[in-house]
Amino acid sequence: MKLGIIGLSGAGKRTVFEALTKNFQTDRTGESRIGTIYVPDQRVDVLSGMYNPKKTIYAQVEYFLPGIPAHGQGKKPEQNISALVRDCDGLIHVLRNFKGFDTKGPAPFDDFLKLDQDLVFDDLVVVEKRMERIELDKKRGKKIDQQEFLLLTESLKSLENEIPLRKNSDIASAHILKGFAFVSGKPVLVLFNNEEDNDEEDDDAFPDVGNLKSREDCMVMRGKLEHELAQMSDEEAKVFLSEFNIHESAMDRVIKRSYELLGLISFFTVGEDEVRAWTVKKGIKAVDAAEVIHSDIKKGFIRAEVISYKDLMDAGTYNNAKKHGTVRLEGKNYEVCDGDIINFRFNV
Repeated sequence: MKLGIIGLSGAGKRTVFEALTKNFQTDRTGESRIGTIYVPDQRVDVLSGMYNPKKTIYAQVEYFLPGIPAHGQGKKPEQNISALVRDCDGLIHVLRNFKGFDTKGPAPFDDFLKLDQDLVFDDLVVVEKRMERIELDKKRGKKIDQQEFLLLTESLKSLENEIPLRKNSDIASAHILKGFAFVSGKPVLVLFNNEEDNDEEDDDAFPDVGNLKSREDCMVMRGKLEHELAQMSDEEAKVFLSEFNIHESAMDRVIKRSYELLGLISFFTVGEDEVRAWTVKKGIKAVDAAEVIHSDIKKGFIRAEVISYKDLMDAGTYNNAKKHGTVRLEGKNYEVCDGDIINFRFNV
């Protein structure tokens, strides 16, 4: 899964990207950058301690920082952002909430509306072009896909009213519209980038942004501070967090929220060879989750031997859980839950 980091110039996108991925770069080439990171999950750590496997594999998320045109190319950094992030599964919208080099103070609410409406406009252009093509096909007597036409008509109304498509779940999740990769239909995490010397005990002080917090998925961080933390050793970072009474790095929270934003959950496979977190969409059936591991497992699916992480912890061992009856056999249509530990029985 891939999340694009967007925002107006000066919002701190590069700082956030580097703090997340620990992919530091001193020279600003203007090229797009991508980083793959592990999703922090204490459950994986505990399971690895129980089974002592040869390999421990965490769930992963990709973060994408769109390239910024070099100075003098005549383009603003936010231009053409839609084209660069259309293949992303979700977006992190970074908003400046710190003093910049100019004399103006931060205006995160206005900044959010500006870029968000740019995304809406870009989608509007795409829909209008497609609708023009459909009308032309109708005049030529060609058969049109009625479902696509109705959904595009609804999309057009929403976009003309400056409403992003993510606010309409039927449109945002419509398989028939997937090829359009509407940018305003992607889930968004709004990230307020606060001053480093925030006087609050933690960095959860939101700016005054009206009803934005109730409309969007929002969180706050101090990008510059987190960037410095990311360059420390694990031991140094622990000491720093302890001294400032910070219980969890904001970056860990961003990663977890990113994962949740995309509607993702983790199930686990365990054993002496490997303890692994597998990433799947919430609501997935057991037979489809099996395919994530290998297509042969889906093809020869017999049963899924399932225990929840909580039940395993309560039992202490897998054998004890079996004695307590908390290990279950589930069929193809079982809906996998976050934290399930699954052993797939199959025959090919």
